[in-house]
Amino acid sequence: MSRPPLTFIFAVTLTGILNNTLVTPALPDILADLGVESDRSGILVAAGSVAGIVMAPVVGVLADRHGRRLVLTICLAAFGLFGGLAALAPTFPILLGARFLQGFGSAGLINLAIVLIGDHWDGSERTRIVGRNSAVLTVGLASLPLLSGAVTDAAGWRVTFGIYTVSLLTAGVAWMILDGRRPAQPAKVGEQLREAVVVVRRPLIATSIAAGFFAFVAIFGLMLTVLPVHLAEEFGLGAGARGVVISIPAITSTVSAFNLGRIRSRLSPRAVVTAGSVLFVVAFLMYGLAPALAIVIGGALIFGSAEGALIPTLQDLNIEAAPADHRAAVVAAWSGAARLGQTIGPLLAGVGIGLFGTGTTLVIGSTAALAIAAIGLVGPLPTKPQPVEG
Repeated sequence: MSRPPLTFIFAVTLTGILNNTLVTPALPDILADLGVESDRSGILVAAGSVAGIVMAPVVGVLADRHGRRLVLTICLAAFGLFGGLAALAPTFPILLGARFLQGFGSAGLINLAIVLIGDHWDGSERTRIVGRNSAVLTVGLASLPLLSGAVTDAAGWRVTFGIYTVSLLTAGVAWMILDGRRPAQPAKVGEQLREAVVVVRRPLIATSIAAGFFAFVAIFGLMLTVLPVHLAEEFGLGAGARGVVISIPAITSTVSAFNLGRIRSRLSPRAVVTAGSVLFVVAFLMYGLAPALAIVIGGALIFGSAEGALIPTLQDLNIEAAPADHRAAVVAAWSGAARLGQTIGPLLAGVGIGLFGTGTTLVIGSTAALAIAAIGLVGPLPTKPQPVEG
């Protein structure tokens, strides 16, 4: 099979994170324009991602069954179509409905970008590209909200949402450049699902999924839910300053992810996962116990360096252990666990803030990272660095 251009794979990854990165900076404008109270903002954000909890595994199974080109093209087209309809929504309920339907399209985008990497690259080259893809994602998470804010200020939130329609063009490109092959005689759906479950239960795959779940509990619960409140209550930072502090990890995360191949040529996956989770603990303790903002910023830099190596390493292990005929389903299972962590983490964080306050919650919450460290130490992770090919 001919390899798709990396620029296309990176474009699919960036499209996948447009779902929320374009929305959050424009939230006040959207709610004011549609005459909705600010307490509905969470519903609007969640409407675009809730479908993915169920649909991500479904998309994976369909991609293994019917081929990558067909499923990815449909996901991109649905994302662009319903995103465009959201831009035209006359009322808040219609906007919610369009966002919900858009979520069906977004459910498979980041997953299938990773699957395409696993389909066409192997060994250290695949690891390097997974790291580059993660770096692209991190840069997008940091920069796309800036684009959204600028466009919203200049032309309004509906024009910002019009950016979603670019996905229709990407869908056309996907249909033209991707290989259209599919299994000649696919197994019956029930048999395929049973085989996929057996594969997902393999020790290395199950380990990478469990570690991914705890990582996203920590990231979305502590970093993205507790820390902003902590910065406001303990240091008196306004929204702009909080945004700057929260974006600082993108610097070191991008550097780590971009150099993942070099890191993995020197450190084993066990060492990367264990060290990354220990650095998570250090960062969260620095956040919760810091007497000065400079220490929080130091913790943010440590957090980013760990995140940029840990997350793509777990993704790479997941791909490596998955057989080709179930690769999309396995990657989708990892993504589903990550989405579950994204959901559970903020809920637990809210309870912790109510019971203990922000600082203590950050300290106690670091146990999620300790769980990853335990998985790294006792799980069936490879114990040798990755040989450099070529």
